[in-house]
Amino acid sequence: MNKKGLIIINLGSPESYSVKDVRVYLREFLMDGKVIDIPAPIRGIIVKGFIIPFRAKNSAEAYKTVWTDKGSPLKVITNDFAELVQKQLDMPVVVSMRYGNPTPEASLAELERKAGGPLDEILIATMYPHYAMSSSETAIDYAKDYILSKRPGTKLKVLKPFYNEPGYIAALADSIRPYLNQQQYDAYLFSYHGLPIRHLKKSDPTQKHCYISGDCCELKSIAWETCYKHQVKETTKLVCEQLQLEGSKVLLSFQSRLEGDKWLQPYTDKYFEELPKQGVKKLLVMCPAFVADCLETLEEINVRGRESFTENGGETFVNAPCMNTNASWVDTFVGYCNGYEGKYAGLWN
Repeated sequence: MNKKGLIIINLGSPESYSVKDVRVYLREFLMDGKVIDIPAPIRGIIVKGFIIPFRAKNSAEAYKTVWTDKGSPLKVITNDFAELVQKQLDMPVVVSMRYGNPTPEASLAELERKAGGPLDEILIATMYPHYAMSSSETAIDYAKDYILSKRPGTKLKVLKPFYNEPGYIAALADSIRPYLNQQQYDAYLFSYHGLPIRHLKKSDPTQKHCYISGDCCELKSIAWETCYKHQVKETTKLVCEQLQLEGSKVLLSFQSRLEGDKWLQPYTDKYFEELPKQGVKKLLVMCPAFVADCLETLEEINVRGRESFTENGGETFVNAPCMNTNASWVDTFVGYCNGYEGKYAGLWN
């Protein structure tokens, strides 16, 4: 029989919230040439000489506020999700992280242990609905390069960005709906992870579309396949249609940026400061760039964002959790994997 298995990949996290472990994690993350895409020698000077010395302690304190008894929320949720998926799939399932542990090396070994030997085919699925050079692309390339270096004959199938796939949209809407029923809001904020504009231009295969005109995200192009901005806008539009949200109340913003470059705007943290002064006192926040809650959602949004919003006059701040282990999302993802040669073949490369 054709032996096959599944590797679920997420971003990763430090081994603990100690400054030492956070420093190790940040070094691996920020030294990735697809995250900070400048020549390695210059990147090393900036990351090791300027960013890490000033950021490690603050990041460690942030991780401490969200750490659980089982460890990092991102890893705990991803492992729980994988266990639920495993119960419905007739193939071994393991988790890998782009940064930190488990590495692709450890994950491949675990997958082969579960399968009883080398596999003929491996499905690789990153937990990123949207394409980005610094998230989905680097995670996929990292895993593929290792697997093929050790098992060159293995057939690999990679889950493509699923930002507009109906099942995903339905599952995302299903995870948000309970928070809509709690009360009326003045605004609905969809906050996505930020990216340097340079990354969008670099990822444009035509080199003639992204940021050439003011409405490039609305002008159909092959560039949409690798355009993060278009994809998050599409996700927002489709979810709002499913939930029947009033368009005038819907806002889209970007979080988690580094200084010194032009990033996607508007900025989420600026919205938290400005919206209460504009009459938005009751706010619902969603973070669809992530399928599992992590530092960026639990601390940056639900702690610092909440504080900023209320300090500036906001009254009600509700942060809808990510899909995490939502049953609709688990079932949807299982469907993608079971149908990779059939119904959902178009979602896999």
